[in-house]
Order: sequence, then structure tokens, then C-alpha cells
Amino acid sequence: MNLSPLQKARYEYKPKLPGMLRNGVAEICVKEGAATQSVADQEKIQALFPNTYGKPEITFEKGANTAPAKRQVVGVILSGGQAPGGHNVITGLYDALKATNKDNVLLGFKGGPSGLLEDSYIEFTDDFIDSYRNTGGFDIIGSGRTKLETEEQFAIVEEVAKKHGLNAIVIIGGDDSNTNAAVLAEYMAAKNTGIQVIGCPKTIDGDLKNEDIEASFGFDTATKTYSEVIGNIERDANSAKKYWHFVKVMGRSASHVALECALETQPNICLIGEEVAAKKMSLSEITNYIADSVAARAANGDNFGVAIIPEGIVEFVPEFSALIAEINELLAGSKTEEFNALPTWQAKYDFIKAGLTESAFAVFDLLPTGIQQQLFLERDPHGNVQVSLIESEKLFSELVKNELAKRKAAGTYNGKFSALHHFFGYEGRCAFPSNFDADYCYSLGYNACMLILYGYTGYLSKVSNISKPAEEWVAGGMPITKMMNIERRNGADKPVIRKALVELDGKPFQFFAANREKWAVETCFTYPGAIQYYGPSEVCDITTRTLALEKS
Repeated sequence: MNLSPLQKARYEYKPKLPGMLRNGVAEICVKEGAATQSVADQEKIQALFPNTYGKPEITFEKGANTAPAKRQVVGVILSGGQAPGGHNVITGLYDALKATNKDNVLLGFKGGPSGLLEDSYIEFTDDFIDSYRNTGGFDIIGSGRTKLETEEQFAIVEEVAKKHGLNAIVIIGGDDSNTNAAVLAEYMAAKNTGIQVIGCPKTIDGDLKNEDIEASFGFDTATKTYSEVIGNIERDANSAKKYWHFVKVMGRSASHVALECALETQPNICLIGEEVAAKKMSLSEITNYIADSVAARAANGDNFGVAIIPEGIVEFVPEFSALIAEINELLAGSKTEEFNALPTWQAKYDFIKAGLTESAFAVFDLLPTGIQQQLFLERDPHGNVQVSLIESEKLFSELVKNELAKRKAAGTYNGKFSALHHFFGYEGRCAFPSNFDADYCYSLGYNACMLILYGYTGYLSKVSNISKPAEEWVAGGMPITKMMNIERRNGADKPVIRKALVELDGKPFQFFAANREKWAVETCFTYPGAIQYYGPSEVCDITTRTLALEKS
């Protein structure tokens, strides 16, 4: 295999563990805290999880290990979208198992949850593990989005686990994956199988966080990767001085990625979906907000700028959500075939106009033709609009272009506006993990092993105090049920982990809000540059601006 110099060097990087995990497995004891309860719907969650609900949070401390000595056979899966650092969760878990007993075994099930159902696996060895240390991606065993949620699936997983003598399964994933981990843990506990289930918090979107989980892994690396490229674009914009760049970034359900990138790069515009929803902003209001910045900068002779748009922004716009709901109703059942059979876009346009309410059509008619057509070209298996496919960066640049044309005709604007578009998504999901994510993920895996040794199930591996140097990090675990509430999904009440949205009264957003008026008019760009792996700790080990502000 041909390796780059950086790849060779990263294989040899030794991740930093929390202080209490550095003395060896034999000197780690456990301290239990008070009993926990779910964030909401306590009675309903307790009824669904009678065997795993209400367990205490725990922390690991220096002291004699009192866990029962026995050979461990553990299975691990990667679930959902890729996030930098996933490989290190597995290497940390592997190293801790082998440090406990060289005869312990770690099996990696391939392709996500389906690997457990299909009994497709690999047994990890030193040589195999060593070739994935501190690297990005999920290619060590692959991932998948199969959900483990039915009794039939659980029975298959139980059968596969017993076949291999597994005493624990570690699920590395986001909120849905860890919800599935909690349900699987309850099943195994109810049947007294002796099979533990442990989760690890992963998502670059940053929405798996709460008072206990300070950050999901991968967010640090992904936002640094996006911020580097946004900084490069800002430098180019300030050099060429003739383009407005509209940059869409990942984050459909929350705007954490957009906010972090804005804190890192200080663009002229950054939309925050949670604010749009709270203020019930219309497409026209958002358009005017951006156009005002374009016009103010043009008055200073600056016909260029950068706007960051979160991927799911349109779903936060109330009038747009109402439009989508009406479209879904309009094309329900056989109406889709009737619509698709119409020979021209004009005929389809007339069909839409006749079928929508006046207010919904007014919003639809505001959209550029290309976006109008996108709403009807791609539909999910249920016949609904796939909002995630809407090119919101192009939507807003076109709306701004049209608004500026009106202002020019009215004599209130005399600048130049040329837009370029970018979408940064996959570029950040498999990047070489930053030192922070390499350390954090390795600690999560090592910590997951400790949870297994001490017999816990239905717990999430937890490492906190992570805004401080790794020596001061605190390792432990929390019951997954503590994060859960009941939500309506597909016509039924489901227990799910509550997504964390951007808090408008939180320090990160407040810092952004206090500075954005200046950033909107002046050129205040900052250039984070590439992720640094070697050098001073204040350069190489820094965490996100979001976490730094939250913990300041």
C-alpha cells in the first residue's frame, strides 16, 4: 500500500486519554451517582424501558478495579453517516480489551446494523487495527442505516451474539442509532440474555448533545475542514472582489455546523434555522436581510461577500413548511401519476396553481423556476417532497438577485451582484480526525470497554470536561434513556433521543448575534487554515469555538 507521509505519521500518533484512564485498566474504579430520569415523558419512557430506566450516571476514578474477571467477546458496529474519529473509537475499545486480557476478542460487524443481522464480521487483530489508527472514514468495517427496531431483528441479533459468545455489543452512531441501542439493550435485559449494549455519540451535525454529552465526535474535524475551505473562499473573494459566494453546509435538523463555521470565519451572512423558526421569518424577509448586506457593501465599493446557508434552512421557514405540506397533499395517491402525465411545465404549473391555497401558491410563485421544478422532480418512497435535495444556496442567491433588480429599477441600489455556489458536505465526513477528535474518540472507545467490564448496559460512553486539556477530561457513562422523550413518528408515538438545536440564548449564538451586523457590512473575514496535527498545543489541540464559548 502506498502511504502518504501524513498517513504514516498519523498511524504512530498516540491519542491522549483522560487522566483517570492513564494508569491502566487495573487501577480504574467506578463511582455511581444519583438515579436518572428521562428529559421528558418520564412515565411513558419508564414503561417502555422497565429494565434499563432510572439507572445512575457513573464516573471512573483512580482506584482498584473491582470488575469481575472474565474473558470478553465484544461486537462493534458503525451506524449511520461517516464522522471523523470512528476508527479511533474502535481502536480505543480494542486496546482496552487487550490491556485487560490478551485473550479478549473484538468482532467488527460489517456494513452497520445489517452486519449483525447477516452475521457478516471480521475478528480484529493487531496488524489490522494498526492500519486504521487516527485515520478518517468508516472503511474499517463500513457503515449502514438499517434500523434495529423490531422483535424479529432483536431475535436475530440475540442468536448471532450467542453463536459468537458475545457478552456485549457497542453501537457507534447518532441519535437514531443510539435510540436503537437503548431499545436493543432493553430487549436483551428483559430476556436476561447477559448481552450488554453500549452506545457512543457520533454525528458531525452536532445535534447529539446535552448537559452530559458536550459534543458528538466528528463535529470538531468536520467544521474545521469546512471552515478552512470557507476561509479560502473568503480570501479569494477579497482578492477578486467581484463575487458573492453562497456556501451551503451540512445540518438538516439543526444549524450547529453553520454557526461554528461562522464563528471560525466571520462571513458577511450566516443564516441560523432556529432563529428563522423562532422569528417566523418569511422567504421575503430572509431575502431582504441578505440583500441589505449586499447593498450596504456595494455602497462601500465592495461588490463581493460570503453567505453561509445551513442545509435544512427551508424547513425552518414556516410558510415554506406549509407549502411543502400542501404539495404533499396535492400529489397524494393517484394524483402523482396525473401530474407526471402532463406534457409541459406550463400545464403542471397550472395544475399546481389550481390545487394550492392562495397563500401557499404565493410562496411557490416567489421561487425561481428551477427550485419550483425541484419540488416536483424528486420524491421519497412515501411520495413526499425531498426537502434535503433543494439547493437552498441557489434559491437564496436567485431571490436576492431578483430583489436587487427591483431595487436597481427603483434607484435604491447601483451595485454589481454575481453569485457563485458551493455545498460542503461529504468533504468533511471522512477527513483525518483532528487531534481533539482522535483523542476524544479513542477515549470514548476505551471508556466503552470499562462500561462493559463493570457490567453496564443501555449506557452511552461519556467523556466530559472536554474544553480542557485531555488530562482533565472526565470519563464515565450515562443511561441512554436519560436523553429520551416521546415524539410522533410516522403516525405513532416513538421513544427517541431529543435532538439538540442551536440555543438562541446560548453563548455561541449570542456572540455571533453581537457581531454579525458589523460582519455584514465590513470585511472581517478570518482564515482558519488547515487542521494542524503537530506543533504547539494551543494550535493543534484546540476545540471548536462553540464548545469554547459554551464553557467559557
